[in-house]
Amino acid sequence: MGVFDEDGLGLDEVLRAAEDAAPVESVDVVARNLEKRYSAAQVSFLLVDMLGREAVRLPRAGTAARGRDEPERMELAGSVYDLVLRSQRLHQEDDGGAGCRLVAPVTNRGDCIGVLEMVVPQVDDTVRAAVARAAHALAYIVVTDRRFTDLYHSGRRTTAMSLAAEIQHQLLPSAPCCEAAQFTLAGGLAPADDIGGDTYDYALDEDVLHLSITDAMGHDTASALLATLTVNALRGARRAGRGLFDQANAAHHAIMTAGRGMTTGQLLRVELDSGAVELVNAGHPWPLRLRDGRIEELPLKVNLPFGVPAPVAYEVQRFHLEPGDRLVLITDGMLDREAAAIDLPALIKDTGDEHPREVVRTLTTAAVDAYGGSLADDATTLVLDWHGSHSGLRTTCGGSNTNAR
Repeated sequence: MGVFDEDGLGLDEVLRAAEDAAPVESVDVVARNLEKRYSAAQVSFLLVDMLGREAVRLPRAGTAARGRDEPERMELAGSVYDLVLRSQRLHQEDDGGAGCRLVAPVTNRGDCIGVLEMVVPQVDDTVRAAVARAAHALAYIVVTDRRFTDLYHSGRRTTAMSLAAEIQHQLLPSAPCCEAAQFTLAGGLAPADDIGGDTYDYALDEDVLHLSITDAMGHDTASALLATLTVNALRGARRAGRGLFDQANAAHHAIMTAGRGMTTGQLLRVELDSGAVELVNAGHPWPLRLRDGRIEELPLKVNLPFGVPAPVAYEVQRFHLEPGDRLVLITDGMLDREAAAIDLPALIKDTGDEHPREVVRTLTTAAVDAYGGSLADDATTLVLDWHGSHSGLRTTCGGSNTNAR
């Protein structure tokens, strides 16, 4: 028997078949397997779009060539897909006598990629378990294959992207969410009509979590290029094993050398075995912390932005996270102009029991709505939940929780 094979699904067989298939056809391997083993019909995979507002049905391989050029799109809010993504639980409902409709989350380490949907003639615990595991396997397949094709990147785009937006998007982590035993992390960026240069980044080492959130001065391509300098200077120093002080100076030097402008930023280094945090604040809004139901700003010292043509001395500051803490990092697009009317503390407190990815979606949606759907500046949020250094192994219901709702 192969891995995850106790119900006869044969996921090892599915994964081998997906590996043998072209990257644009590997999702179909999972669909054909379910069709064959469980007489499943209408099997499809729906991607979540880049703003988390729509579900986009990915066409089966070859259908575009037969005239289906425009993928089907559905608004997420209030839909069964939204329910599944928020709860991370398999959903089951009657399909009007044709069988039973199943919708399962396709999630990898907290990153909600989409949902797997199908109709089966009959359902029992074995079928529900098999579909949930197939959706989990599909997440790994998509994460692997999106390196080799534009299919999944194109599918997530529901609007045209400018050159500046393309540059900015490529600077972001490939997954906006990450779950580990000690923490859960999610980030999101709502871009302005005239791109404003925001980015966020993270990297997980064996004993340290690295975070950054930055805001490059200006708009459009100029800000995107400045953001490129900033992010890659920070990554280069980080990957060379240098600390926050050196990372900050690397970004400052790169911008000064290029003579391109200024970038505000906040760099964090979280020790996983203790919750101790080092932070450099380069002209950026203070972090917000939710602890025991109370919201407060962390009034840390604010150094000059990266690239300021003046003598700069970056200071590494320290504080400590306690189990249950939620840390919220934002850019000024969440605070300025129309967005200033948003009651951020109230929103953060009201979403205190929700997953960080839902908090991000709530905050960025509030910013978009405050501007009437047309942002004057990028609005970016990074949310970190600290579970504690002794929280044990990470557990996830993404793709494995078979309780139907």
